[in-house]
Amino acid sequence: MISSLTGTVQAVALNTAVIDVNGFGMLVNATPGTLSTLHVGRETTVFTSMVVREDSMTLFGFASADERDVFEVLISVSGIGPRTGLAILAVHSPEEVRIAANTKDTAAFTKVSGIGPKGASRIVLELNGKLVPTGAPVTPVAGASTVSVWEPQVIEALTGLGWSEKDATTTLKSLAKGDPETVSGGNVAEILRAALRSMSSGTRA
Repeated sequence: MISSLTGTVQAVALNTAVIDVNGFGMLVNATPGTLSTLHVGRETTVFTSMVVREDSMTLFGFASADERDVFEVLISVSGIGPRTGLAILAVHSPEEVRIAANTKDTAAFTKVSGIGPKGASRIVLELNGKLVPTGAPVTPVAGASTVSVWEPQVIEALTGLGWSEKDATTTLKSLAKGDPETVSGGNVAEILRAALRSMSSGTRA
């Protein structure tokens, strides 16, 4: 099992990155937060989890071992696949997930697109005793956006995480007014992180 990769970043896309490890280009799926820390041409280390299926082997990469470990606990819950696990960690930090699981805060999980009240209840039930808060500082997952050449890319990433195109578009337009500095920068990763923060908090600006 591959638990980490150290190599040179070859490419960074909306949901994936390619890391050159001794001549092998390793494709990893990751959250916007993790992808925003990767820069083409620079060496990096990502902590990984390999999900093996009958017809595929997929690597998921994380900026910290803590995030990777929480991801692996999340996907042990029935009905929670890797995509949903990533979506949860795109909205909540590992410590926020532990706190929500420990306090049975179903509302925290329903903030994630694709998870309804029943699914959230199942998650907190199955996570009971598996995730315990460490007392680490809670650092919210970020996000932001407007109307430009990068807009289709951000909308595609948001819909890929489960939000509707309508909600994604509305959020980006509101962020253009509420957070013009981030939007004017044109950095897709930063704008995406800002949009995720806005959507997970239930705001549109």
